[in-house]
Amino acid sequence: MTAMTVLPRLGAATVPARTAGRRRPPAETGIVHLGLGNFHRAHQAVHTAAALAHTDGPWGILGVAGRSVSVARAMREQEMRYAVVEISPGRTHVTVPAVHTGALVAAEQPEDVLDALAAPGTALITMTVTEHGYTYSPRTHGLDLDAPAVRADLAGDGPPRTTIGQIVRGLQRRRRANAAPVTVLSCDNLVGNGDQTRRLVREFTEALPTAERDDLTPWLENAVAFPNSMVDRIVPATTDVYRDAVAARLGVRDDVPVPAEPFSMWVMEDRFAAGRPRWEHGGALFTDDVEPYELLKLRLLNGTHSLIAYLGALDGRGTIPDSIGRPFIAEAARGVLFGDYLPSLAVPADIELDAYVGQLFERWANTALGHRTQQVGSDGSVKLRQRVPEPALLHLRAGRMPHHLALTVAAYLCCVAPPSGFSPGPHAAAMVDPARAALTGIADRAPSGSRTAFVEAVLESGLLGDGLTEYPDFAGRVAELLDVLVRYGPAAAAADATRAAEAEPRPVR
Repeated sequence: MTAMTVLPRLGAATVPARTAGRRRPPAETGIVHLGLGNFHRAHQAVHTAAALAHTDGPWGILGVAGRSVSVARAMREQEMRYAVVEISPGRTHVTVPAVHTGALVAAEQPEDVLDALAAPGTALITMTVTEHGYTYSPRTHGLDLDAPAVRADLAGDGPPRTTIGQIVRGLQRRRRANAAPVTVLSCDNLVGNGDQTRRLVREFTEALPTAERDDLTPWLENAVAFPNSMVDRIVPATTDVYRDAVAARLGVRDDVPVPAEPFSMWVMEDRFAAGRPRWEHGGALFTDDVEPYELLKLRLLNGTHSLIAYLGALDGRGTIPDSIGRPFIAEAARGVLFGDYLPSLAVPADIELDAYVGQLFERWANTALGHRTQQVGSDGSVKLRQRVPEPALLHLRAGRMPHHLALTVAAYLCCVAPPSGFSPGPHAAAMVDPARAALTGIADRAPSGSRTAFVEAVLESGLLGDGLTEYPDFAGRVAELLDVLVRYGPAAAAADATRAAEAEPRPVR
């Protein structure tokens, strides 16, 4: 295929017959999904396609993007088709899920979104909006009622702009229309994501004017389910590499293919108010207790992933495979995984730990996928709050210093709020974080050269909750490692953490 070849666009008539996947989208919409990003399209959509291949049903997905129009527009132009490119060093496998029935943009079509949430056929409202999308306040441990967007949504000042506001306003319409019960299913990396979503929805509802609240609250209790779930798949950003892969293998042009690793896992509570697809036939696991799987993933995978990203970025590495290929980063990853995270959780009975950990390192080392440190390291102020405090407090209360968790915090701060005169490198500078400006302000106000004062101020700000402020030794250790990072680099800081961890008494499991 030459550079001058003009390829047909991916669509209903151009999907090659040999391509795995559905031939056409479902006839009916049963799921409205908030967050039309890569993760949803490579995870929930793929599991749904596999479920429908086993047992058909009214489970088409209406995807809703927040503000970005590019994916929604491309999907409409491609008749709801896009390719998932599963890639590993040994093979590339391309599928076309074809489970979406439509694609909306909430910023442009807010009334259509609310109507879809309230539609009689909608049995599931699902979401992948990232941890940041829940407008959660670390200070109150609940809905951020001081956020301007939340206040505007509560006042009914125009169409809702927050995810929780969209859900509640949609549920209001649903109740008024006497629609059937519905399930709200979070697919984001939050501990107890269903419980958290339920709490935030209730807090938003309770903050509404009395006339709006009184008839909605009892209906929410009786007609809306919020099951917990755990999702796991590494899904990098789309680049021309993956567009070229689709073109080479399918002979069509796809503007929005999704790259993904071969691995995919989904664990849910089987508490649905109005039915669901047969996701168990698409590889999903149902259980009465999701939390052990959540903690396993949030800490061993996500928590370790964050440390790899921050150390890698500070070492000038653009991808996770390049980072984990550095021996000192691999050693630090094992240190935080085995020494700090693993003692803080109970491994589910059906997980073989050695195989699971070995698979994690294989996934991080997937050079064909090239997951970027910039992507993994972004939004650390939200992510680390879910991963670091509880394990750190467990160790500190037992009289142990979690050196690699301290290294994680130090490396994060070094990337996002570097000390004056220190450059963390282009990969760290490119990380996006909602707390970057606030952290920079804290750094500017800290006494010159005092790493400890800076770290103490960061912890007092609530970045990692409240408990760690009770342990000044932890702030001091973070400050020491931050100083080593700045003066001697990430390899020296990782070696410092490892030496100190080896000298600590090992916890008994």
